[in-house]
Amino acid sequence: MTRAAVLLIITAQLLFSIGLLMIFNTTAAEIIDRSLDVSTHTALLKQIGYSLVGIVGGLIVYRFGYENLIRYSYPLLIFASLLLVLVFIPGIGMKINGARRWLGFAGFPIGQPSEGVKVLLPAAFIYWFSKQNKPIDFKPFLKMLIIFAIPLALILFEPDNGTAFIICLLFIVLFFLARIRLLYWAVPLFCLVLLGAAAASQMPHVHSRLEVYLHPELDLRGKGHQPHQAKIAAGSGKLFGRGIGESLQKLNYLPEARSDYIAAIYAEETGFLGIIALIALYIGMASAGFIIAIRAKECEAFMFAAILTFLISIQAFLNLGIVSGLLPSKGMTLPFFSQGGSSLMVNVICLFILLDISRKEALCSKC
Repeated sequence: MTRAAVLLIITAQLLFSIGLLMIFNTTAAEIIDRSLDVSTHTALLKQIGYSLVGIVGGLIVYRFGYENLIRYSYPLLIFASLLLVLVFIPGIGMKINGARRWLGFAGFPIGQPSEGVKVLLPAAFIYWFSKQNKPIDFKPFLKMLIIFAIPLALILFEPDNGTAFIICLLFIVLFFLARIRLLYWAVPLFCLVLLGAAAASQMPHVHSRLEVYLHPELDLRGKGHQPHQAKIAAGSGKLFGRGIGESLQKLNYLPEARSDYIAAIYAEETGFLGIIALIALYIGMASAGFIIAIRAKECEAFMFAAILTFLISIQAFLNLGIVSGLLPSKGMTLPFFSQGGSSLMVNVICLFILLDISRKEALCSKC
């Protein structure tokens, strides 16, 4: 096993272990505050259960091989797109917080198909790119974009703008890695952004959203509540924190404390030094993933390892940016750390794919 693979495993285990402690810590506080009518171990056991399912799925992918995952990415993407359609069917899909993102059974959410699409869409692009025997022309590039836009449109209809945004970022990185001509995608994207910004500037509700983003205290009973309370939590931690288990914001002052805003509770209890340590773990994980990508012998392995590492890293960056108030509030889990079944399982599978690429790189170096 390579040093990068060892670093990847250690950082993931540390993040998951600390995350389990924070999930149990926050859940217990909510139950003591009588806002949850479940066992203190329910959320903890769910998180462990999802991680075990992710490990089983990761082991299957590890044995299956990243090459086969890329090779069969098209049929897998079609299957995932069908699951995206099923979320709109009453009785199969579940509507939670005004969005239809979950598949459910007997009233219990099973998972979010959109999480799997984050991996399958890049894999399908890499497969498409590997089959191009000449410089890419605009016509086949456009056909590819139209095909891949179908699952992206379904995700937007749920709506899940955060996942759609991440997928768009993934494709921008892939276009750079594949050296697609800027004229094909960057210029149209720039024009669309300008048109979108011009149209949004004329919409009153956009102005109000920006006001709430810049000044959350203007809407403390609405969209500004979570960002405002997150700032209070992070700021009250100061340098060393209040101490593990001593957070006040987890007592129902900060909604979604176990998932999207768990980093705020962590900052309150461990302080600035704790957040620095958390960021260092993500930097270590990102460094390990990119080292695996750079050392890969095959172009497909390089692109896949790089984009999966970017996927985990950008989610961590966005979540911490939202919690700190640097970015607008949007539902985004913290990889390996916050509560979230589907995202945890997919991130664990991504970890096993990176380990598979690292293993085969090590075998090649011994040949």
